[in-house]
Amino acid sequence: MKVRNSLKSLKNQPGAQVVRRRGRVFVINKLNPRWKGRQG
Repeated sequence: MKVRNSLKSLKNQPGAQVVRRRGRVFVINKLNPRWKGRQG
């Protein structure tokens, strides 16, 4: 999982979903789990 300031590059990947959990922003990707990420 990548932790970064901006998830813009992660959310542009095919299959990416932006999810809010516990006040944090996550990107999950079922097609390619390499592109998981968290913001902040």
